[in-house]
Amino acid sequence: MKKIILVTIPLLICFLAYSQSENKEYTFAFYNVENLFDTINDNSIHDEEFTPEGRKKWTTGRYQKKLIDISKVLDSFNSKNPSLVGFAEVENRSVLEDLIETDLLKDNNYKIVHEDSPDARGIDVALIYSANEIKYLNHKKIPVPLNTEYKVRDILYFKGILGHKDTLHIFVNHWKSRSGGVEKTESQRVQCAITLRTEIDSIINNNPSAKIIVLGDLNDTPINKSVKETLKADNSLNKNALYNLMLPYTKKGLGTHSYRGEWSVYDHIIVSNSLLKNSSGYTVKGNEAFIFSADWITYESKDGIKSPNRTYGGPNYYGGYSDHYPVYIILSEE
Repeated sequence: MKKIILVTIPLLICFLAYSQSENKEYTFAFYNVENLFDTINDNSIHDEEFTPEGRKKWTTGRYQKKLIDISKVLDSFNSKNPSLVGFAEVENRSVLEDLIETDLLKDNNYKIVHEDSPDARGIDVALIYSANEIKYLNHKKIPVPLNTEYKVRDILYFKGILGHKDTLHIFVNHWKSRSGGVEKTESQRVQCAITLRTEIDSIINNNPSAKIIVLGDLNDTPINKSVKETLKADNSLNKNALYNLMLPYTKKGLGTHSYRGEWSVYDHIIVSNSLLKNSSGYTVKGNEAFIFSADWITYESKDGIKSPNRTYGGPNYYGGYSDHYPVYIILSEE
């Protein structure tokens, strides 16, 4: 009898430990980090202003401060660092290598997924993921065809397995800006949406239950044509429709980016219905996303108007974090 007890208790302990590990929560985030450039002049892109001699006087000290500031933000979303973070406005792989070696991030076994894009200034999308929690399968960059001289950032696709269980399809985006006029540039953002939707359809046609997460600065809000109609992120729960977790913030008049006191949700987390509550495997906790807008990354004018505390305003150095707030979700298994 004693032998049975001695064998059973260790097995029970192992089972409980396994159950706890399987019920972990995973934070997935997106952050437009506002021009994370190194200080080295790259003759293949227009990065001259982000050098010590350039218009912005971008020194090693300022660069190191920004890396530390970004790491502080990523360290503040939840009880531990994020499992995956998508980025917009990073210059190259090197800046991400420096970022994941900062004190607050270096123990997470982060791996980098990055591809150079055709953006003239050299800003790309990228992501980092914890290899302790996500198994890498593959990735690719997806060019966006535009009938203009302007070259928009490629879309980055990443496929991985979360928690030894669920295969996830992640798309990181930075669509055409509104510079030049909202209406004049709308067709280019619509083309970005068409390109992304085509990729998503190819996945869903092969597996209707595929778990898809779209991260990115789309430079349009959840109710704009490119997002709601073209991408079909309309929260309708119709077949193949996507669910935009940022829509509630638009309805409340909140946002991730502020221009002249007007808030807009440009930074999105959009998911397939298979990631909503009552689906199997890992789902979005509470079916909600969060905007991280702590006071310490926020600037408040003398008139009481708040906005993300940015690094630069034109050539003027403010020393802030970014002109965008980051957004995040928590994936859990209930």
